[in-house]
Amino acid sequence: MAVHSSKQHHSLLLLLLLVLVVGILLEEANAEECKRKCGSLSIPFPFGTTEDCSLDASFLIDCKSKKNTPYLPQTNLTVQSISLNGQLRVSFPVASFCYTRNGTNQTNQQHNLTYFTVSPTQNKLFVVGCNTIGAVNAYDSEGKKYFTGCLALCNTPDYATNGTCTGVGCCEIPIMAAQELSSMFYVSLRAFTSNSYVSSFNPCSYSFVAEDGAYKFSSADLAKFHHATFPTVLDWSVGNLTCQQAKKNKNHDFACKAENSECVNAKEHGYLCNCSAGFNGNPYVLNGCQDVNECMESNDCYSKAICHNVPGSYSCSCPKGYIGDGKKYGTQCRPNSSSNSRAKNILIIALSISGGVIALLVVSFYVYWRMKEKKLIKLKEHYFQQNGGLLLQQLIARQRESTDETAKVFTVDELNKATNNFDENKILGKGGQGTVYEGLLSDNKTVAIKRSKISDPSQIEQFINEVVVLSQINHKNVVKLLGCCLDAQVPLLVYEFIPNGTIFEHLHSHNHSLRLSWKTRLRIAAETAGALAYLHSVTSPPIIHRDVKTTNILLDHDLVAKVSDFGASRIVPLDKTQLTTLVQGTLGYLDPEYFQTSQLTEKSDVYSFGVVLVELLTGRKALSFEMPENDRNLALYFISAMKGGNLLDIVDNHVMNEARVEQIIEFASVAKRCLRVMGERRPTMKEVAMELEGLRVEEKHRGESVKLYSEETEELLKSTVSTCIVEDVNSSIGQISMSLGGGR
Repeated sequence: MAVHSSKQHHSLLLLLLLVLVVGILLEEANAEECKRKCGSLSIPFPFGTTEDCSLDASFLIDCKSKKNTPYLPQTNLTVQSISLNGQLRVSFPVASFCYTRNGTNQTNQQHNLTYFTVSPTQNKLFVVGCNTIGAVNAYDSEGKKYFTGCLALCNTPDYATNGTCTGVGCCEIPIMAAQELSSMFYVSLRAFTSNSYVSSFNPCSYSFVAEDGAYKFSSADLAKFHHATFPTVLDWSVGNLTCQQAKKNKNHDFACKAENSECVNAKEHGYLCNCSAGFNGNPYVLNGCQDVNECMESNDCYSKAICHNVPGSYSCSCPKGYIGDGKKYGTQCRPNSSSNSRAKNILIIALSISGGVIALLVVSFYVYWRMKEKKLIKLKEHYFQQNGGLLLQQLIARQRESTDETAKVFTVDELNKATNNFDENKILGKGGQGTVYEGLLSDNKTVAIKRSKISDPSQIEQFINEVVVLSQINHKNVVKLLGCCLDAQVPLLVYEFIPNGTIFEHLHSHNHSLRLSWKTRLRIAAETAGALAYLHSVTSPPIIHRDVKTTNILLDHDLVAKVSDFGASRIVPLDKTQLTTLVQGTLGYLDPEYFQTSQLTEKSDVYSFGVVLVELLTGRKALSFEMPENDRNLALYFISAMKGGNLLDIVDNHVMNEARVEQIIEFASVAKRCLRVMGERRPTMKEVAMELEGLRVEEKHRGESVKLYSEETEELLKSTVSTCIVEDVNSSIGQISMSLGGGR
């Protein structure tokens, strides 16, 4: 008995150690996500340390090769700072020419500035030395050569003057404007005369391109120069199109993502994005431009005036009893005293005569307004009860007993203002349960507002169900419910705003800017599986989503997965493992067993998630009517390919280029088991989540390296896959072609 207890104790210790190791690995994996800092350098988008974290390859900053020292891979120049105004500062090395016992030693500096141009307004060419010519040679993008240089003369250091660089011991010259110095760019120098006697006081001469003001000449530099590099300003821009061309070009994803941003044509080519006046931030990311509160900063309001901040601007007003425009340099604010007593008397008489009429009008308007207000209040109370308000009040009251965080109840006036009266331009998406709008609350917080689509009073239960479900969920990979509105004609839900769209858009939309790498797809799959496992296993009672699909999985700023849309979800009573319901779901994702029996179980979500895994692996839609009839259903197409040993033929090219063959097989095996026809033979979401998390940990250890497979490996894969036991897929899967009620 004691030996058995000791074994249990050791097993428990090993399990705790495994959990700790997995937690540490997950923290390290999260740290590998989009880094916005390399050493002391801040790296704003569109720049990034990986292609997934940057706009494109031209904005890559290498942070790994030189031990946390940022540099441009294509130029090998260290980056000092990055500005969103279209400039970045790099460390540019110095070219040298030295006299030696064996002759001379010369070092020129040559760099290929493929994506950048040397700023013609911010830099100068400097030459330090005696009887030396320094030059800049460059070729623009069309192969045209550009040359400029200057000559530094001296026979003795006595005539060199500190702080001046006018030709004696030092010369400087601007880089000519309107030149695209964006191809081969190099700095060189040579002796003007063969009189090597200057080497006694000037053993070496130097030439360099530096930011204007970065260097001040000292006569001591002729004897010994202490600088190896200087800061140099490079210009950058987005693409080769103008603003007008970029907005119209369907093949170009317009880079100015933020609201309140504007496009500006770059000096040479391409364009830049700026926040509009009164806003600041990063115009290249969603919600990157935020309003500047001018009232908290210096402004031209008079000291006695009141400052009012508005989006993009501000206004000044005088306090009560004062008149004026409230501006320091205007009429300011002064006491409201009339200089014309006659005008006062006339005003008093006019008020006295019209007082009765005005009083009558005011009373009449008040009575009308009160009647209208009572009617509006009764209408809102009717909507409140019609939309299940009493049930929701009871739910919120119970929540307050257990937690301080409860859903906020919004008024219809607040949400009308937030969505500009539900303007069609604010629509984010439509589904079977309603339409989702983007809204901006009074505190400048962006939210998503779902306007339920209820044509039958019995459908109110689905709305109440979504509130009940979401109020019990607290998970980082599930969209958070912020509140609801009940005094509108149809009920409204307010969610946190998830800015980067759906997985469906990133997989199937050609106009989308993000390309999902294999590492990102694997992480999204693991996060989604973890959220569904949480719904099935942790919440009490368990929750079945019932509509798992790529359009219901959103991505936030950091591409973290967020499961959304619980309008069709069901709570499973603790004494039951299945529910008999009206079949509801989306074609292509619908569990065939649930379709035939109407028996809803947790394994129905597992099947739908299996289709999502196949979408991530193949990049194909769950149901494609453009394909031949036998290939339209992705689940059937995938099972057929597995059975025929043709798995690699249907895998997305991006996945094939980044993932290892072993990973693809393991990932496909998880999807295949999720797609088993009999629900009892499918794994649980908890098991699926653990397997996918294991693949992520393995990916972390091995790194992101592209693995090419040989013909022998492919043949081995085909033989391995073909020997797998693939159950006979019930033909009813392919027959699910009718339109289901509530499908989104």
